[in-house]
Amino acid sequence: MKKIIILLSLSFLIFSCNQKTDKKENPKLLSKAEKTDSTHIKTIFNSALTEGKSYEWLRDLTTNIGGRLSGSPEAQKAVEWGEKLMKEVGLDSVWLQPVMVPHWVRGEKEVATYTTNGIQKNVPICALGFSVATPNSGVLAEVIEVKSLEEAKALGSKMEGKIVFFNRPFDDTLINTFKAYGGCVDQRVRGAAICGEFGAKGVIVRSMTNSIDDYPHTGTMSYGDLPTEKHIPTAAISSKAANILSDDLQKNPNLKFYFKQSCKTLPDAPSFNVVGEIKGAETPENIFVVGGHLDSWDLGEGAHDDGTGIVQSLEVAYLFKKNNIKPKNTIRIVFFMNEENGTRGAKKYAELATLHKENHIGGLESDAGGHTPRGFSIDANSVNTKLLQSWKKLLSPYGLHDLDKGGSGADISPLKGENVTLVGYRPDSQRYFDYHHTSRDTFDKVNKRELVLGSASMASIVYLMDKYLYSNSPLKP
Repeated sequence: MKKIIILLSLSFLIFSCNQKTDKKENPKLLSKAEKTDSTHIKTIFNSALTEGKSYEWLRDLTTNIGGRLSGSPEAQKAVEWGEKLMKEVGLDSVWLQPVMVPHWVRGEKEVATYTTNGIQKNVPICALGFSVATPNSGVLAEVIEVKSLEEAKALGSKMEGKIVFFNRPFDDTLINTFKAYGGCVDQRVRGAAICGEFGAKGVIVRSMTNSIDDYPHTGTMSYGDLPTEKHIPTAAISSKAANILSDDLQKNPNLKFYFKQSCKTLPDAPSFNVVGEIKGAETPENIFVVGGHLDSWDLGEGAHDDGTGIVQSLEVAYLFKKNNIKPKNTIRIVFFMNEENGTRGAKKYAELATLHKENHIGGLESDAGGHTPRGFSIDANSVNTKLLQSWKKLLSPYGLHDLDKGGSGADISPLKGENVTLVGYRPDSQRYFDYHHTSRDTFDKVNKRELVLGSASMASIVYLMDKYLYSNSPLKP
């Protein structure tokens, strides 16, 4: 009996110590203010998951309008669609912001072939944005394979009369596939400017993806300061075709590659950013921007890039209104035009914000696809970065564990300033480059639950930013 009493006493003592330790050290325990915010965030997620509208909005945008390249009739339809939808959601004011945008058109479907060992192989290929066309008869030439811009530069005049094949793949050891993309995309953007200088006849580039498949990925390229007479046609081939071509070049270094494309650049065209807002109840002169880009490449439907960002941004406003959340500051939803090949919409928005002396205090951009939420990247001063990172205990129950310093997004980055807090929404990146800039970027590739979880995630951090970022009484642990 005595032993039992001793054991019970020890158990009680250990339990009491653990309770004291938990109260002192457990980061998951919430303050009174945090409990209130936790309840609001839970309400936001509940309403998004049960009454969200973003998935059906995305279905309408992608399947009824489709790809929305700047300057196209589809881009104009998307502007009209966005203006109408913002009004239906009941934003306090909605307007169109004029902007002139580039107008590049693809023309007829591209063709590419080569013959080796008597066998003709058809190559999945697509022109890169802003590329010139080939001659009507196409381009036929021997191929030189390189892995980098530096390797191409070293070839110098050896490129003359040849097609240069850039074949640097993603670094598959990088967990963040956007970093892998960043490590390769220079060959797509700058390859033609370098090779055209030395008289190459054309450039083909391995598609920007970590997948091995037969889908070529388009994207923008630039001739830089190269004189017009030195502009050469540039296209992307699928990753699978790149591997096969590389193997065939090892066996037959003198094989000739043929491709034909009929793309061209037309005069700049008029278009619009679509803007709507909920007026702030206390400091309406302070503005938080939430947005994505309305344009997309023409090969697919622009679902993940960036239809998901568009509908998630508007659903932030919808969730605020649905849950009767009255922001202190003005929440402005912006559908930016021309992110893909010029960022003219972003530049025009920032230009007008400066002209009208608007006080932007923060921004959130969604342009990384509609996959499972992982968190946010933060571009802010050290004080505000730490403040946002202190909200991890409120956001982590929803899978939002990543709150790291980093970039925000191409469309809101022109608003950057010492006292402007910019945030990028960051979903899981592993599947994004399966679809990015391809014909596969269609509505059916978006999961409804992942999409609305993203909307709720965005609405939650906007709720916290609006409430605390510039409050005299910031959230304390």
